[in-house]
Amino acid sequence: MNKLLPVAFAAALLTFTNAHAQIFGGDDEARRQVIELRQEMTGRIEAISRGQFEMSNQNELLRGEITKLRGQMEVLVHEVDTLKQRQRDFYVDLDNRLRQIEQPGGTATAPTGDPAAESASYEGALNLLKGGKHGEALAAFKQFLTQYPRSTLLPGATFWAGNAALQAKEIAAAKNFFSTVIASWPDNSLASDAMLGLANSQQLLGDARSSTDTLKQLIARYPGSSAAQVASQRLGAKQ
Repeated sequence: MNKLLPVAFAAALLTFTNAHAQIFGGDDEARRQVIELRQEMTGRIEAISRGQFEMSNQNELLRGEITKLRGQMEVLVHEVDTLKQRQRDFYVDLDNRLRQIEQPGGTATAPTGDPAAESASYEGALNLLKGGKHGEALAAFKQFLTQYPRSTLLPGATFWAGNAALQAKEIAAAKNFFSTVIASWPDNSLASDAMLGLANSQQLLGDARSSTDTLKQLIARYPGSSAAQVASQRLGAKQ
C-alpha cells in the first residue's frame, strides 16, 4: 500500500502539469489570436485612412477643376454677351446711318404704294434681324425687295438681306446681295460695309484670294470708312 503512494503522487503531479500546460498554453493561443486580430484591424484602419486621404485629395482636385470650369464659363458668357451687344450696336449704327440718307444713289426712285406699309415692312424685317431670327429676317427682306422694287429703302433692304443670309449660313445668297449693293449703289454709305460683307462671303466660300482682293479694293475705294479700317486689320493679320 505504501509502495503505491509515490506512484499515485507522480501520476497526480503529471496530470496537474499537463492541465497547467493546457491552461497556460491556451492563454498564449488566445493572446496570439488577439494580436493577429489587432494587427488585422490596424491594417484595415490604415487602409481606410489612406483611402479617405486619397479621396480627400481627389475631392480637392475636383473642386479645383469645377472652380476653373466655372471661371471659364463666366468668361465665355461675358464674351457672348459682348458679341451680342456689339452686333446690336452694329445694327443700330448702320440703321441710323441709313436713315440719315436723304436720297440713295443709283437708280432708286420715289416709292409707290403705301409709304406707311412699306416702312412697317422694312422695320419688321430689320427687327427680326436684330432679334437674331436670321432665317425669318431673310425671308422678310426678300419679300420687301419683291413687293417694293422701287423703294428708296432698297439699298438698305438689299444690304440687310445680305447680312441675314450670312447669319443664316446661306453664303452664296449673301454674296449676291452684297455684290448688288456694290454694283447698284456704289456711292451709298452702305457700299463700304457691303464690300466687307462680300469679302466675308468669299472667305467662307473658300475663295481666299478673291476675299483678299475685295479687301484691297475696299481700302482703295473707301479709305476713310470704318469698314476700310477693319479690312486693313485683316490684311495685316494675313501677312
